[in-house]
Amino acid sequence: MTQSSWVSDQTALNTAPSDATAPIRVGVYGATGYAGQVLIELLRRHPRVSLRFATSESSRESDSTDGAGLTLIAAADAPLDAVDAVFLCLPNGVSGGVAAKAVAAGVRVIDFSADLRLDSVDVYKTWYKLDHPAPQLLPAPYGLPEIAGQREKIATAQYVANPGCHCTATLLALYPLALAGALTADPIIADTKTGVSGAGKAPKLDSMFVEVYGDVKPYNIGRSHRHVPEIEQELHKVQPDAGPLIFAPHLIPIDVGLLATVYVRVNPDWSLERVREAFSHAYDTEPLVTLLPV
Repeated sequence: MTQSSWVSDQTALNTAPSDATAPIRVGVYGATGYAGQVLIELLRRHPRVSLRFATSESSRESDSTDGAGLTLIAAADAPLDAVDAVFLCLPNGVSGGVAAKAVAAGVRVIDFSADLRLDSVDVYKTWYKLDHPAPQLLPAPYGLPEIAGQREKIATAQYVANPGCHCTATLLALYPLALAGALTADPIIADTKTGVSGAGKAPKLDSMFVEVYGDVKPYNIGRSHRHVPEIEQELHKVQPDAGPLIFAPHLIPIDVGLLATVYVRVNPDWSLERVREAFSHAYDTEPLVTLLPV
């Protein structure tokens, strides 16, 4: 997760219910994974949130992040009639079905999985090897409020696709240039470095300490990573003639975090000063984006 991803969540939460003084009743599905644990901690610090339930399929122990304690329940037992909004920290292929159920119950949804990120069920099946669990929800608003028009859509949407960390970092790096039509049709290279927690909490050989420590490991290089269609989908909505993405993710031995270094060709009449102006124009008023001096 990245800080930018949280803007969509906070925007959605701050628009419901209509009574500005009423607490926003929230439930979290998948509360014991890494994303769910961080989410619970942040929600408990939100001045208007009342956390009503948290689900887990792997644990029934009381969650006591802040000492108050919260009994974990099965997803099937979650009381949707007791909440205004839910966050879904569930696996791909599972989350969409829960989202559809919540939407049908009139509950607002922020989905952390990939199930609502791609606009096409065919593209989803090609990259995730799954039949889409809720095609009626597509296309969903994409939770990057820094992109023009998205903040307004998120604020009124009943459900939002929360983007992943690779996609957030890469799109934020490209967006100012795409908005100005500065990108050429040449390939775009995104070189990313990510922490081990991005692989999730389930035990895996490749994310064990002895396998990761002291190493930098590239994986799914080129056009084989399933974030490629998501990044291109959102990029081409801003500049349809931008070039294809060459994606080079790397696993590094840190617990959490992501760095994206993105290489592009811009049109010949673009100077470094003009590039800087494009980034300033896009991000000077954004609270979670900081432009460093050059």
